[in-house]
Amino acid sequence: MDTQQFDFVVIGGGIFGCYAASYLSKKGAKIALLEKESRLFRKASLVNQARLHSGYHYPRSLATAALSDEHKERFTNEHRQFVHSSFEKYYAIDRFGSFTDPLQFERFCSRIHIPFKRINEHALFNFNRLEALYLTEEHSFDPVLLSRYYSEMVENDPNIEVFLDVQLQNALPDGVNWRIEFTRNSTLPSPSPSSRLVAPTVINATYAATNAVNTMFGVDRLALTHELSEIAFVVSREFGDRGLTVMDGPFGSIMPYGLSGLLSLSSVAYTHHKISYDDLPQFDCQVAEDPSCRPAAPGICTDCPRRPMSNAAKMLAQMRQYFSESVQFEHLFSYYTIKSKLKSSYIDDGRPTEISMLRQSPRFYCLFSGKINSIYEVEKIV
Repeated sequence: MDTQQFDFVVIGGGIFGCYAASYLSKKGAKIALLEKESRLFRKASLVNQARLHSGYHYPRSLATAALSDEHKERFTNEHRQFVHSSFEKYYAIDRFGSFTDPLQFERFCSRIHIPFKRINEHALFNFNRLEALYLTEEHSFDPVLLSRYYSEMVENDPNIEVFLDVQLQNALPDGVNWRIEFTRNSTLPSPSPSSRLVAPTVINATYAATNAVNTMFGVDRLALTHELSEIAFVVSREFGDRGLTVMDGPFGSIMPYGLSGLLSLSSVAYTHHKISYDDLPQFDCQVAEDPSCRPAAPGICTDCPRRPMSNAAKMLAQMRQYFSESVQFEHLFSYYTIKSKLKSSYIDDGRPTEISMLRQSPRFYCLFSGKINSIYEVEKIV
């Protein structure tokens, strides 16, 4: 069996795995970056609403809001060519069913020092359904351009070796090192040549597959839930290149998807088609005859013929309530992925970043976060 020695093995080829590999490479380390799919950035790092959080989204979780805003300026400065910062972004409170009222929202924004301006009249919006409307300052990043940037960065880095189409088979501690065996998915179902990596440190940055990898390495699982989710992409001549997020409750959001000219659309009620409360993302659309998507190794939902029927029409019907009759939207297509979050998030709708060392010798770190601003948290721990 072919055996290669590295300083770090990073598992997961999304934004968090790629940033961790690049950061460690700059420190002089030799990195193996492992990804289950045939390309990097195929799942949650691509399929999201592309919101560069400033904190507005979490009025009931000061910790999440403060963490989002903490790294926003640095992320924007270091990725300026991929950030859309010139559009009007509005936050609004529905007249019915919101967990946060205008006074609470204004106090929250003032407390964490994020700008807001209350708007009492606007031709695009329906104030019969909006209790309050605020002009805010929130940006959007471009996931497609960002994926090209980081993919090229790690693939051209002499200190990083990228292994694609990987299926982990075994991981065992051997003194101060991990011995990790894997096969290549592209050769299945025929017998697959195995490879072995040896390294003193492993970083799990797989997001939806976090608990499956943790289990393989014999460390504790996180208490997670998983949602099979849809992001719809629409255009609107009348609304143009603006954004509206209605919060805090079972509402929705529509905003520019980076620099693409598209608007991304999500809804608390309709974006999430299915939910799994198991430690692993287990859904009824996973079938034994399709090994490309299993609870222990989720696949690419957008490419799956068993993905749910689109809820875009329902999302648009919900969001149209907040616009004047002159504003029209057209749905073009949708992306699907599995979104995972800590079960504790249901208390305050927070999205904390979990980065911790779960084993000391050999070392094993688990990196779990759903907020792109949080990529820099790895620098504090590893």
